[in-house]
Amino acid sequence: MTGLQRQFNLNGMHKFGDVILGGIFEINFFSAFSERFTSEPNDPICYGFDLVGFRQAQTMAFAVDEINRNSKLLPNISLGYSLYDSCGKLGISFRAALSMTSGRGEPFNLNESCNGNPPVLGIVGDSSSTRTIAVSSMVSLYRVPMVSYFATCSCLSDRSRFPSFFRTIPSDAFQVRAMLQILRQFNWTWFGLLISDEDYGRHAARSFQSDLAQSGGGCLAYLEVLPWVNDVAELQRIVSIMKKSTSRVVIVFAHQSNMLNLMEEVVKQNVTGLQWMASEAWTAAKVLHIPSYMPFLAGTLGIAIRRGEIPGLREFLLRIRPDNDTLSSQDNNNLVKLFWEHIFQCQFDSPGIEVEEKERLCTANEVLRNIETEFLDLSNLRPEYNVYKAVYALAHALHDILQCVPGSGPFKGQSCASLQGLEPWQIIYYLQKVNFTTEFGDQVSFDENGDALPIYDVMNWRWLPDGRTEVKNVGEVKELASKIVDLILDEDKIFWNFESKKPPKSVCSESCTPGTRMARKKGEPVCCFDCIPCSAGKVSNETDSTECTNCPKDFWSNLGKDHCVPKRMEFLSYVETLGISLTTASLFGALLCTIVLGIFTHHRTTPVVRANNSELSFLILLSLKLCFLCSLLFIGQPRLWTCQLRHAAFGISFVLCVSCILVKTMVVLAVFKASKPGGGGSLKWFGAMQQRVTVVFLTLIQAAICTTWLVSSSPTPHDNTEYYNDRIVVECVVGSTVGFGVLLGYIGLLAILSFLLAFLARNLPDNFNEAKYITFSMLVFCAVWIAFIPAYINSPGKYADAVEVFAILASSFGLLLALFAPKCYIILFKPEENTKKALMGRGTPKS
Repeated sequence: MTGLQRQFNLNGMHKFGDVILGGIFEINFFSAFSERFTSEPNDPICYGFDLVGFRQAQTMAFAVDEINRNSKLLPNISLGYSLYDSCGKLGISFRAALSMTSGRGEPFNLNESCNGNPPVLGIVGDSSSTRTIAVSSMVSLYRVPMVSYFATCSCLSDRSRFPSFFRTIPSDAFQVRAMLQILRQFNWTWFGLLISDEDYGRHAARSFQSDLAQSGGGCLAYLEVLPWVNDVAELQRIVSIMKKSTSRVVIVFAHQSNMLNLMEEVVKQNVTGLQWMASEAWTAAKVLHIPSYMPFLAGTLGIAIRRGEIPGLREFLLRIRPDNDTLSSQDNNNLVKLFWEHIFQCQFDSPGIEVEEKERLCTANEVLRNIETEFLDLSNLRPEYNVYKAVYALAHALHDILQCVPGSGPFKGQSCASLQGLEPWQIIYYLQKVNFTTEFGDQVSFDENGDALPIYDVMNWRWLPDGRTEVKNVGEVKELASKIVDLILDEDKIFWNFESKKPPKSVCSESCTPGTRMARKKGEPVCCFDCIPCSAGKVSNETDSTECTNCPKDFWSNLGKDHCVPKRMEFLSYVETLGISLTTASLFGALLCTIVLGIFTHHRTTPVVRANNSELSFLILLSLKLCFLCSLLFIGQPRLWTCQLRHAAFGISFVLCVSCILVKTMVVLAVFKASKPGGGGSLKWFGAMQQRVTVVFLTLIQAAICTTWLVSSSPTPHDNTEYYNDRIVVECVVGSTVGFGVLLGYIGLLAILSFLLAFLARNLPDNFNEAKYITFSMLVFCAVWIAFIPAYINSPGKYADAVEVFAILASSFGLLLALFAPKCYIILFKPEENTKKALMGRGTPKS
């Protein structure tokens, strides 16, 4: 095997143990390659000390120390570590990982008498998704397990590409689902998305767009990529888009360095009124908590790594000193010296390095406890808690290996792994099955993709009156076993940076209310739409309905078009104006008949009443009264009995009336004929009995017609939906058109016959010639019913009934007035003419 060409000179921390765990942390922000600093021109020099990164590395050292002191976990086995500084550079991370996995790393003292390169059986790291992707691809070739505490790219869940990768932080796939759950909680459907220009941002955007398309919970107003460098022109363009957009919510998957550049431009353009949503990469970034940013960033909602508590960590950190003999190598002291110089703003006097005048010398006697520093602020342990869990996960996997009983092991031949011949791939098998609970109460296990149980804290940025910024926990979001995202949010605790102190509205189009449907605007996202009212007969009873549904057959949409109501039943009603008018006219006609009947009864012995068979006059009055009353059967909701009775009653009543008139006309002609020489025999055919029989016979014919019609094809009520869409016309279907035609035709035949006979007798030389009034009454009667037929045919629904009632009333009033008004006038106002002599007087015959 070909060895490394040379050693890498890397900043590191090392501790001897039976099993060595590796670690990669970003302890310095920057690096440079320069011949000026080293004898090796390709070795990096790191600078820009990061207290948080150093604290994360010390957390791993603390976890190893704690495990070594635990008699129940890995008894009689000591853990060691080999931790390296990545300096935030992929190349340096790659060098560190290659050093650990190849066994050709930096040699260090194992004990007083041994110096070498112990094997690294697991690596904790890295903090960047991009660096982790590269490093994990390489360590997977050696089957070395790698447990990241901060790499969230969802791509790392691909077991085919990263078979030895695990992590104690949820992936961006869950972070995206958590973000979407918060958006749904506040009904935000129109938002902008800003991402960093690397794997973290690009994969988050891809996952966000995919989940958004599946859930249909909103639309992106814009998607912009933030430049890594401070590209002022590009940032101006992005912020201008944000300023012009109608979206009030901005989601940012980026790092704090991206946000620093972005916020400078946001402040310049004074883009206020936005609700920021932060990914876990910058939710807790204190570098953004400066007064000039807070008018814009206050109220930010963010997803944060689960906060935990690590008892004893503070005391461990306070024991760190440059001359601490617990640090086993000069390398350890080198990083501690860098930390000490950064925290106390001093410089150690080292050979060959001149101390600048402005720098004071470090004495190593400084008291760390007296310094107010972020390094000792353990109130918000998030990445550190993940580091702690990652170390314990590897320790539990090693512990489970040592608990294996020979003959029942998981490997070939049911064998177990031994500590002396332990291979990294064997740890992967046990790491996949790890399941334990931390002292803080969180369960640690990995799914088939190496992902931890997903849980996040929801954070809210508060701008306090004294100018300070507080990041407060306002809830948590986790994924249940059923893959349902569970969001627990205390909305009363949330600070909203708006005048209303309430959540903003962020929609492209206002919700469509029930009774309308959404119609997409051409060329715009699905969240941008117009609200179109439902057409008649269709309803939508939900907000933001995509379509209107047809009402059932007997239902129609209400005025609001939001629910179906039974169709209104339409018929000629007693309570509507038309029905009231016709009812009043009908009752008035019946009352008039009653009055006339009373007058005739009271004056029944007078010549005017007795003339031309008073019995027929009384019968005509009775039939007219029935005609007036039968019109009431046409008013009100049609029933089976009213449909059957209305036409029969109408037909028989009118035939009775017209047959009496016909007989009276025939009697007039017979009397006139009998008054001539040789005509006396004609009266014997028109006696009282014959008149009664004729009337009865003619009426029985109509009764037979009605009976035959009702038996063969009876009229029935029918709900007609063809006239109108929004209402049901309840009408009587005549059943047999022939039967109805014969009924009307028979009445018409008698009426025409009566008219012809009366017309012939109109000029008889009587002083009171009744034939003239019969002629006029029959003329009115025939005219009304001739006009009725086309009007009836062309009138829909209840108006057909109204036309028929009008025809009945008009013809009845015509007959009543024409036949009885002259007689009543004589009886009441010309009693001197109500004598036999006056009635029988002869006038001068016409030439």
